Amino acid sequence: MILSNIYTPKQIEILKACRTTDWFMLVNHGAKRSGKTQLDNDLFLQELMRVKGIANTLGIDTPQYILAGYTLGNIQDNILTELSNKYGFEFKFDKYNNFTLFGVKVIQTSHGSLSGLGRIRGMTAFGAYINEASLANQEVFDEIKARCSGPGARIIADTNPDHPEHWLLNDYIKPQADGVLSFHFRLDDNTFLDERYVRKIKATTPRGMFYDRGINGEWVSGNGVVYPNFDKNVHVITLEQAKRIVFDRYLAGVDWGWEHFGAIVVIGVKGDSYYVIEEYAAQHKYIGEWINVAKGIIRRYGNIPFYCDPARTEHIAAFQNAGIRAFLANNRVLSGIEEVATLMTNKQFFIVYDQCPRFREEIYKYIWKKNTGEPLKENDDVLCAIRYGIHSDKTVSTIETPEDRMKKAKRMRGML
Repeated sequence: MILSNIYTPKQIEILKACRTTDWFMLVNHGAKRSGKTQLDNDLFLQELMRVKGIANTLGIDTPQYILAGYTLGNIQDNILTELSNKYGFEFKFDKYNNFTLFGVKVIQTSHGSLSGLGRIRGMTAFGAYINEASLANQEVFDEIKARCSGPGARIIADTNPDHPEHWLLNDYIKPQADGVLSFHFRLDDNTFLDERYVRKIKATTPRGMFYDRGINGEWVSGNGVVYPNFDKNVHVITLEQAKRIVFDRYLAGVDWGWEHFGAIVVIGVKGDSYYVIEEYAAQHKYIGEWINVAKGIIRRYGNIPFYCDPARTEHIAAFQNAGIRAFLANNRVLSGIEEVATLMTNKQFFIVYDQCPRFREEIYKYIWKKNTGEPLKENDDVLCAIRYGIHSDKTVSTIETPEDRMKKAKRMRGML
């Protein structure tokens, strides 16, 4: 078998380093679609076979290994489904969602919140594979590392870049500590990608932080305004223009407020484009007043979905009790901002500017925090409502359904 037929030069470099180095942790980091996870999935299989060999020499019948992702759903999508498609594996899960492969018991856990600790505390692991490591709760990451105390244990981690003060970068990648291997990926390192795809993805990725991270794999923060590509000459339409469009459907985004502005926006969808056609923003409105606003929107646009800030589940429940189709929004901040920014870059975002005075106030004042890679929580109320609506509409088929998330939130609060 010729390695260059199945692996890129970057991947071959890493494979050789792994075979000639006594490493404890391998961190592959960088651009999306650059080949990190594909390589790490194969290394994961190799590690399981190596672990079984070590366990046999120690007389251990069932060695344990940790497989961690932001959620169990992310593990399924990023790792297990990919391995099933590539090699035909059929994973048989026990009642705890664990499985055995090559004689090694693989314990799945989520690292995005402290709830993942319970699945691994007290165990002795012979290794771990941590997918999307920069999204991990640091305490859970540290616990996974501590559990890997079996002889010869190794940890594989992969991640897209985050902000330059992130603990994963400063504690593991930059120091190049003894036993830690780290490799940086750029999109161009994936030499198997279709040239047209690479050209198009570069052209349609928002410039600035998202390009630096997504294409060049750099750990950078945003500078200046969050949406620098917003252009009144491109993205603004008139009310009369909006009225002439026959939209495929409508949806609403909701950001709750009190001292800061609460906001509801109405968004029309035509093909792949999103049009913000109405805005309601106010301070010091009680939930009953927002229900009246929502019902007015329903009278004009039909029984459309309202994707709501999940921070106030009691408000969402009040909407639902009033007969409004209110759902928990997908509130992943950076991915939601990137979704909206990409629409702007691709000229697929439009707004009836004259009808949205709060948007006009926010769009040039919504800025990034220095160093953290997060937006400043100021001048963001209507912009958050837009993000909730658009990002939820774009991702509803790839995340838990709003109904499932609502039931889960109610159970956590003792409402079911």
